[in-house]
Amino acid sequence: MVALVFPALPTVTLPVTGRAERFPIRRVFCVGRNYAEHSREMGGDPEAEPPFFFTKPADAVVESGSRIPYPPATSNLHHEAELVVAIGRSGAMLTEADAEALVWGHATGNDLTRRDLQAEAKATRRPWDMSKAFDKSAIVGSIRPGPIGDAAIRCIVNGTQRQSARLSDMVWSVPAIIAALSKLVSLAPGDLIFTGTPAGVGPLVSGDICTVEIEGLPHATVTIA
Repeated sequence: MVALVFPALPTVTLPVTGRAERFPIRRVFCVGRNYAEHSREMGGDPEAEPPFFFTKPADAVVESGSRIPYPPATSNLHHEAELVVAIGRSGAMLTEADAEALVWGHATGNDLTRRDLQAEAKATRRPWDMSKAFDKSAIVGSIRPGPIGDAAIRCIVNGTQRQSARLSDMVWSVPAIIAALSKLVSLAPGDLIFTGTPAGVGPLVSGDICTVEIEGLPHATVTIA
């Protein structure tokens, strides 16, 4: 056994619907601007952009039902409702036809964003890391094994609906996303992919209860302390 200078941190895991085993998380990838109306509300052109990606650390993931503190260094925290794809097989340089075989299951997610830091990063052409990859910034519900078809996706804050779309409204399908990402990195079991958010993103403040719903999947709920 290799000696460590201090104990290794435990692997981050998520619950699996209907099973006692948990899903171990390796890496977290996120797709930007994958719904046309959201791309337009953020100043982009959905017809002109190929898929682009950013990441969050695995330990940014928190389970549905968690209560988290309002994050530091921001006064404009936003919710982003998303379908999350859980990868269960390795693959690289994939075609869209081959990409779907990597999918192990799906979950509901909320890509929390420090919008003011993101705007500053965009304006100065700096990385998005501190606007996206901060502590407890990835809320994920229980992973349901198997496929998912077209479904409604919604974000509800304190009982009021803010985001509403269908998964079929995505600019790039799940196979297209996986194929594009696999040409940049080698995917492996335990990877999660947040697939983008519909229009209607907006602020969260202390005391808010934010729930993301996708038909057929467990909800992803977070309370901002």
